[in-house]
Amino acid sequence: MTHSYGYKRRTRHKFQKGFRNHGAIRMSKNLTTYKVGDIVDIVVDGSIHKSMPYKYYHGRTGRVFNVNPRALGVIVNKQVRNRIIGKRLHIRVEHLKLSTCREEFLNRIKHNDQVLFLINLS
Repeated sequence: MTHSYGYKRRTRHKFQKGFRNHGAIRMSKNLTTYKVGDIVDIVVDGSIHKSMPYKYYHGRTGRVFNVNPRALGVIVNKQVRNRIIGKRLHIRVEHLKLSTCREEFLNRIKHNDQVLFLINLS
């Protein structure tokens, strides 16, 4: 039997929920506030079929450029042959989460400032 060519082909494990994480989504998913310029991670929730991004974007990080009542506009970089294109996607908030990469960067800056302050004291 040949393989299928559908939109969600070969995503049996990719869109699967984790162990003991099945069922309805948490309320905090919908109550999280997003602003233009926030960095978000795209993590597809297989139980929500509406506005599910294409499988390529699962696990990618992007920046919010538009905020709508139920969805966010996200710019994600995609390499196409020899160039990188900024793709603009509108994705429901159920498939997004705030990225922690910016927090780690800010913590590193604070730590470096403390080290410089201690060096200048001595």
